[in-house]
Amino acid sequence: MVKKSLHHTIYYEEILNRISALSEDSTPKWGKMNAAQMLHHCHLILQIPLRKIELPKLHFLLKAVGIATKKEIQIFNNGIPHNMPTFKKVIVNFECDFHEAEKNLQITLKEYLETYKNNDLPGNHALFGVMTPEDWGFLEYKHLNHHLKQFNV
Repeated sequence: MVKKSLHHTIYYEEILNRISALSEDSTPKWGKMNAAQMLHHCHLILQIPLRKIELPKLHFLLKAVGIATKKEIQIFNNGIPHNMPTFKKVIVNFECDFHEAEKNLQITLKEYLETYKNNDLPGNHALFGVMTPEDWGFLEYKHLNHHLKQFNV
């Protein structure tokens, strides 16, 4: 079973190519976000391992669910469920410029990859608990893949 990661050049390039295949008019198969909002949301999510967005501390029961979810995704290599709740700081329910959101996500992806190469990814996540570089690469790929599938790319 292949576990794709943003840390592998082939899968990093795959994500960039899929982002480039999007257009302003791409329509989602599920959810409320349009393509520009989705791109901005993915940009915000990548700000977390870059330490530019700090997530709030969670109740220990929610964190336990998050850790179990991380393990389930890793063990079964399954995807992220549709319409899964997220942190308020990364909800995008306002209008965004498509081209600006696309450019910002591409820049943030490069910054993320540099942070990984510099061995500077955080060792913890508010929901998923202890994180290794492998966890970050795998889960960030899963998140981007989830939203790109949402828009048929």
